[in-house]
Amino acid sequence: MVLAQYTKEFSYNLKLAFPVILGMLGHTFVAFADNIMVGQLGTTELAAVSLGNSFIFVAMSLGIGFSTAITPLVAEADGARDIEGGRSSFKHGLLLCTLIGLVLFGLLLVAKPLMYSMDQPVEVVDLAMPYLDLVALSLVPLVIFQAMKQFSDGLSQTKYPMYATVVANVINISLNYLLIYGKFGFPELGIIGAAIGTLVSRFVMVAYLWFLFMKNDKIKPYLVNFKWRTIERTMLKKVANLGLPSALQMFFEVGIFTSAVWLSGVLGTNPQAANQIALNLSSMTYMVGVGLSVAAMIRVGNQKGLKDYKELRRIAISVFCLTFLIEVVFALCFIVFRHWLPTVYLDQNDLVNLADNNQVIIIASQLLLVAAFFQISDGLQIAFLGALRGLQDVKVPTAITFVAYWLVGFPISYFLGLKTDLGNMGIWIGLLSGLTIAAIFLYFRFNYLSRKLILTNP
Repeated sequence: MVLAQYTKEFSYNLKLAFPVILGMLGHTFVAFADNIMVGQLGTTELAAVSLGNSFIFVAMSLGIGFSTAITPLVAEADGARDIEGGRSSFKHGLLLCTLIGLVLFGLLLVAKPLMYSMDQPVEVVDLAMPYLDLVALSLVPLVIFQAMKQFSDGLSQTKYPMYATVVANVINISLNYLLIYGKFGFPELGIIGAAIGTLVSRFVMVAYLWFLFMKNDKIKPYLVNFKWRTIERTMLKKVANLGLPSALQMFFEVGIFTSAVWLSGVLGTNPQAANQIALNLSSMTYMVGVGLSVAAMIRVGNQKGLKDYKELRRIAISVFCLTFLIEVVFALCFIVFRHWLPTVYLDQNDLVNLADNNQVIIIASQLLLVAAFFQISDGLQIAFLGALRGLQDVKVPTAITFVAYWLVGFPISYFLGLKTDLGNMGIWIGLLSGLTIAAIFLYFRFNYLSRKLILTNP
């Protein structure tokens, strides 16, 4: 009977989370499609895309992390039926996200030469440099889209960003096919073709989502009287105070995974390609946790607006339970299919690269064993973060993520990966350690705050 008070929320949690999951998987699927299609060219090309995307993911984490500030503000306004407050939160959030996208693009161009000083294979860096230019530009529309998505999520309208992402993926895969391999008279551009596909699809994604917004009766009132001339410092500060710590949270987490790419690059091209395969697979299951995290953020934000703190805690715990059950299933899948999944990424009939491909598959299958175990920690920590963001508590969680990933996880990854014979396995053991520490202490934080709210607001 006690369990039933949580399980009865599962269907609505999934209803909110499912479109978010598909939408986030769509972002990951862009990288997945690039990896699959570029992987047919060879392991060096795959490693180059991995290296280029490692820079992109670090920058993207800051933009996406900052944009999450919009959801709890809009969800709270929606719970209180405050259309003007929701409109103001979106407008100021969109403005700041656009500026951040432009800044990130500029920083990536400046940071490009760092690749030559990171002890990476020279042939990989030479291929990654021009790829990075185009994909860096695509960050601008991506961060704008993310601001729009977070606004839509805050209104519990989670399906529209999913539709836009599906359209973007169709465009990306089509352009990849035409431009990577030079089909139907198009030039054969290799990994540059993949970058062009990503760039074009992300601009289309923004335009299509705005079109969907203007056709929705619940969303449209928030977009009328959208006056850019009226900018309030107070609201800019409110969004920034939530957005900057949230950006750092995601930066710290994405940063530790990016460090795994760089550390594996020190080990060689094949370990780096294997790391990319395992990381790409893990990131797809992680998006399920992200979707449930958004559900927690929306529902906690709504209850905060209603000031019903007992219900807030019950609903949040229901999301945590659902996340745990789903992540256990993913962990079992990784264990059972660890030898088959890496073969999807490489051409096993390529006799020229047969030895390299087989080595990559063996290493990746080993990494998936570790990935199976951190599925649970990873899913739970992002669900806890979502609930805390719904409470608009971001500063302490930021400190927790920094300590867990960079004072615990990274030193373990570095030592075991580069100073012992464990190699890539050692790197991923460090990832598992950081994620587990983060999950434990983020739960403690939510437990403390939710109980405090109930006691002080009977």
